[in-house]
Amino acid sequence: MDIIMGVISFILHIDQNLVLMVNQFGSWTYVLLFLIVFIETGVVIFPFLPGDSLLFAAGAMTALHGSKLSLPILMLVTVLGAILGDSLNYEIGKKIGHQLVKYPRLSKLINQEKLEKAEEFFNTHGGSTIFLGRFIPFIRTFIPFTAGASSMRYSHFAMFNAIGGICWVAVGTLAGFFFGNIPFVAAHFSVVVLGIVAVSLIPVFITAIKSKRVPTN
Repeated sequence: MDIIMGVISFILHIDQNLVLMVNQFGSWTYVLLFLIVFIETGVVIFPFLPGDSLLFAAGAMTALHGSKLSLPILMLVTVLGAILGDSLNYEIGKKIGHQLVKYPRLSKLINQEKLEKAEEFFNTHGGSTIFLGRFIPFIRTFIPFTAGASSMRYSHFAMFNAIGGICWVAVGTLAGFFFGNIPFVAAHFSVVVLGIVAVSLIPVFITAIKSKRVPTN
């Protein structure tokens, strides 16, 4: 519970936290951003890390005059984190996806409900799920795990992984770069970030509603 509350606090004050990170760690901030994106997408027990809001806030910071963050470097670093993270998650799913019962401690840490939704999403949309899942919090962490567990061909997975990683980072960072420092957005940054997360969750709700529909035939 303390971890979840800490993540919520980080999201609500992500602009301030990012400024503190840059001031304290300088260029090492890129390493921290890489690790956050890599862990969110690559380690199936950490689906709650703030990927979307982090990209938006970091992109907004690069637009500031005299910023210590560079947009091209930021995009390169986070794209690498996203692609490598999903690749790791795929390998984890491939090795233990169908053997979670043999790892009781690990299975307790994995949100089974979210994993089942990811499997349903994967079965509904096929290979394109790797791309679409990038834009959905929680689901994006479980999709590559599910792809590995389903024995999806890696070359097929890698193509969607690369395209999805590039597009996800581009949308998040460029949205922050162009809109993050508009006076209204800057004054209500926390609300905007929460709005981004809420919009990202819309596909989850749509999928859940569709899954509950009873066939009429």
